[in-house]
Amino acid sequence: MDLLTWGRSPWGEWVLTHVSWNLFWASLTDRLEAARKDLPEKIERHNLTARLFHWVMAASMFVLLFTAFLPIAGVRFPWVQWHWMAGLVLIAAIAFHIIHASFFLDFWSIWVGPKDIPEFKAEILREFGHDVPGPKSGKYPLGNRLYHLAIVITGLAVSISGAFMLVRVRTPLFVRNPYLLRDFTWGVTYVTHGLAGTGLVGLVIAHVYFAVRPDKWWITKSMILGWITRRQYLEHHEPSRWVVGRRSSSPAGKPAGQA
Repeated sequence: MDLLTWGRSPWGEWVLTHVSWNLFWASLTDRLEAARKDLPEKIERHNLTARLFHWVMAASMFVLLFTAFLPIAGVRFPWVQWHWMAGLVLIAAIAFHIIHASFFLDFWSIWVGPKDIPEFKAEILREFGHDVPGPKSGKYPLGNRLYHLAIVITGLAVSISGAFMLVRVRTPLFVRNPYLLRDFTWGVTYVTHGLAGTGLVGLVIAHVYFAVRPDKWWITKSMILGWITRRQYLEHHEPSRWVVGRRSSSPAGKPAGQA
């Protein structure tokens, strides 16, 4: 934890500016945690179904990206079969997630909207070095929700275009039909698939980068174990925006929370 903050003088020298806000937040978190003993020590962030979906989708995406771009880099292997099989897994995972999120999770908690403008402004100011209190996030930080929006657009584009392209590949699923669409439409389909696939490369790299950063590891860990601590909940989330179950409402020894 940084105890002091520094800045540069007009002559380029490093000078002390003030005490780090981290001290304030650490002290505040200690007080909040002491005042919220009614909360469970472990709070469920992702249930087992959500975690399995995440890792299945991640595995299928890595297979898709490797089988798509390794041949371009000169690595020769029978990639087509692996590519379309991974594509079917991704499409099935997305379809399952849409149903699961719509009926069994808090569907709107992952989306961004006008209500998030104050949080967005505060995050932008912090990125430019301003110390502003700003509102804390709900269940998902603003960056996660913006990333989710980007992955939804590119994921649907690559899946839908890939599903159409599958009819041009010899598979045991159905008879190959390269004349399903006109030449111009096929061109648009291939371009859409290529652009979405290239976009996924950048999104996956960014996701992995932030997942392994020490300051974000608590989020990654929750996707493995399924829960966060009470301290992490109070430090990073606004209880009024993500309401979790109290200690008495959860089974003994199990993390409690609200999807």
